[in-house]
Amino acid sequence: MQNDTGRTAAGHATSQATSQTAGAKPARASLGIIAGSGPEAGLDLWAKVLTRNQQLMGAAFRGDLDAPRVVVVSEPRLGLSMDLAANDAAVWSAMRDALDILAPQVEAYAIACNTLNWYAPRIAELGLAAQLVSFQDALSDWIARSGTRKLALLGAGPVTAMDEWSAYRDLPQLVEVELPGDAGALHRLIEDVKRLGSGDASLRPRLAELVAGLDADTVLLACTELPLIADIETDKQLVDVTDLVADALARRALPAPTVLRRAG
Repeated sequence: MQNDTGRTAAGHATSQATSQTAGAKPARASLGIIAGSGPEAGLDLWAKVLTRNQQLMGAAFRGDLDAPRVVVVSEPRLGLSMDLAANDAAVWSAMRDALDILAPQVEAYAIACNTLNWYAPRIAELGLAAQLVSFQDALSDWIARSGTRKLALLGAGPVTAMDEWSAYRDLPQLVEVELPGDAGALHRLIEDVKRLGSGDASLRPRLAELVAGLDADTVLLACTELPLIADIETDKQLVDVTDLVADALARRALPAPTVLRRAG
């Protein structure tokens, strides 16, 4: 395991510069995903990045060689984030270990967990060369583009508490936020998605009931387990923050515009 992220990242950058100086074709940006808080969450984000990359490239997409390079580090200890306040030290240690492995290999990355994006400010203080595409930034950009004025926030307990441990504690400064009436039932549902897997037949009716009890027409799925069971009947707009992050990541790894124009 690499234990000095800053020093290793610098060495990686030097290696890249040497390669380019030798006449190698500049590579597209490499992307990274930190997974583990939710067994399926990292796979879901990765799949969405690949899909969005193909959509953005359009006719220029030719197959395997046009997919972005993606490095995934899955650390099971990050699952302790379901009780972040009690497990901060252990979770941060696991996050640092994952960053030591991932950051030197990529230019941009995301953490496939809404709760864990609480660490975004702390990660910024590390001064890593790799750029974190945070869930908060992706959501703020979407709110500004869409003009959304009110939304309901569905997430794990640390998120919906909207206290100092919530990654979205500043969201009310941007938009009116409705919280679930039974946050405990929502938290248990998320735990069951992790435990039973997204294919379990009991999960979707429980999500549908929670969504039906909300007043807001726009519902933010602010937990990476919820989009896995979001194929429910509802008149409300379900917004998957993972989709927003996947779009931001895919855009960072697109080929140069001249390449896209020539291929198109």
